[in-house]
Amino acid sequence: MDVKTHKDLPDFFSSRGGVALRPGDGIIHSWLNRMLLPDTVGTGGDSHTRFPLGISFPAGSGLVAFAGALGVMPLDMPESVLVRFKGELQPGVTLRDIVNAIPYVAIQKGLLTVAKENKKNIFSGRIMEIEGLPDLKVEQAFELTDASAERSCAGCTIKLSVETVSEYLRSNVALLTNMVARGYQDARTLMRRVAKMEEWLANPVLMEADSDAEYAEIIEIDLNEIKEPIVAAPNDPDNVKLLSEVENDPVQEVFVGSCMTNIGHYRATAKVLEGESAVKTRLWICPPTRMDEQQLKAEGIYATFGAAGARTEMPGCSLCMGNQARVKDGTTVFSTSTRNFNNRMGKDARVYLGSAELAAVCAMLGRIPTVQEYMDIVAKKIHPFAGDLYRYLNFDQIANFEDEGRVIPLEEMPRIEDILGMPTAAGR
Repeated sequence: MDVKTHKDLPDFFSSRGGVALRPGDGIIHSWLNRMLLPDTVGTGGDSHTRFPLGISFPAGSGLVAFAGALGVMPLDMPESVLVRFKGELQPGVTLRDIVNAIPYVAIQKGLLTVAKENKKNIFSGRIMEIEGLPDLKVEQAFELTDASAERSCAGCTIKLSVETVSEYLRSNVALLTNMVARGYQDARTLMRRVAKMEEWLANPVLMEADSDAEYAEIIEIDLNEIKEPIVAAPNDPDNVKLLSEVENDPVQEVFVGSCMTNIGHYRATAKVLEGESAVKTRLWICPPTRMDEQQLKAEGIYATFGAAGARTEMPGCSLCMGNQARVKDGTTVFSTSTRNFNNRMGKDARVYLGSAELAAVCAMLGRIPTVQEYMDIVAKKIHPFAGDLYRYLNFDQIANFEDEGRVIPLEEMPRIEDILGMPTAAGR
């Protein structure tokens, strides 16, 4: 039955106007972000359906099916907690450290506790609204919105610039057009979304919060005060600690993967490992999408992973899901994944959550580094190359990308004019 369902489901969805990914494409969250429109509302049957554009409210599969069939869903609109950033990112501190800074500061302010008994959590059931980081790329913004699941938020939204969002949508127009060229279905649905993206690009306007908006709480985080990495220690995403509090803890396995990662993290990981001897841990590498994997192979990054002795996985969830691959029983793991609940990644495993950069150093040393060790490695291997490492996939800037893997001749491609009965916004 499972084999039959796996075979029949794509046609089931596409015949109803849905879009189905293919084996090896990667993580649905990372793909779904590429199909979003700004300032829209969505849902999904997984807690990490956390849009970096607009807002999403994850729900159970029955409610998601209801929303898919009718285009509406019942919602009780919760209060919001505003997280406002100020200052500048400090040397050696990554965006993942800023993700962990949110619970770290909330704990300091008495708004969050780690213990389950009489637990206090200002975020639970509320919307997290994030501002103060307008120039983040959308791929980066997803690190922040995605992690709102671990805060038990009902939803999350982040304020980005028109320029950032426009860049992302131009890239996604090329990606969705290529999906149609590759024979993905439903082609009309994909091209309708392309038309909507182009329509927004012709008049790019983003919603903003009212100046007199009221919040359940306002949490201000000064980036100038975060001087070292922050990790989630075993085994709770709220159990956040400074690197200096956990340094030198031995590590047996390292995982760089999940929807919390993007292509820049893998380049940075490889740069840390480049020229070094084989890693001292078991190292798992699993990019989120086939496009990331393809580009990393083209750049020779996978050769570095191979030389380091890493195990590379097909794009997807891998260890993060806990029901596919597993780490060895009782090991200590440093992971870039979403959560570190007891026994999720492996029986009796102790799991740290943090940045890919710190994960790479852990793999190289076989332990969590001291702050000085980490800063020295980052200063030598990451900072001088940051501009090249942290580039993102702009498909519209890749020569001939729309024709890659083409199985649908150009003359047989669905025309937006025919689908909508009118010319595209770009063509008007």
